[in-house]
Amino acid sequence: MEKENSTPSLSREGRGGSPVVGSPLVSIIMGSTSDLPVMEKAMKFLDEMEVPFEVNALSAHRTPEAVEQFAKGAAARGIKVIIAGAGMAAALPGVIAASTTLPVIGVPIKGSVLDGVDALYSILQMPPGIPVATVAINGAMNAAILACQMMSLYDEALAQKMAAYKAGLGQKIEKANADLSQLDYKFKV
Repeated sequence: MEKENSTPSLSREGRGGSPVVGSPLVSIIMGSTSDLPVMEKAMKFLDEMEVPFEVNALSAHRTPEAVEQFAKGAAARGIKVIIAGAGMAAALPGVIAASTTLPVIGVPIKGSVLDGVDALYSILQMPPGIPVATVAINGAMNAAILACQMMSLYDEALAQKMAAYKAGLGQKIEKANADLSQLDYKFKV
């Protein structure tokens, strides 16, 4: 039985009421599983938004043919946005972007002696015609938010979820200010 939702390929109930996820809309790629603690933030957000995703480790340097094959076939498999996390030389997002017309969001991963700045510059400095949207170092959650915002352009249900999420951010600040107003210090006015 399909849940009411206009988002393509979203969760459905299968046997025994357990969720069955359709084809992935977002592909999360990381250079190695050592990037998993950072990239899990993107997975968590997509899961909360009920956006089907897949996760794979591919290396631009160790498995270049597999990266190219993945990138060239992603659109045909129904992928709408690719999030690629990589550290150090961080070639992965750019190599993927070179082989697809899908939007690619790069997540520079901190981990080298340069604290991720090397990865940031590698992802930012793409040649004309091969853009990679880039978030902050270890900014996997923002990558997922950006992916959802991109897909919200054609998915009203997801747009509503994103609007609710953004409204919730403002409510957190309002609550924080209410809590701060209760602090009791002699010289606090």
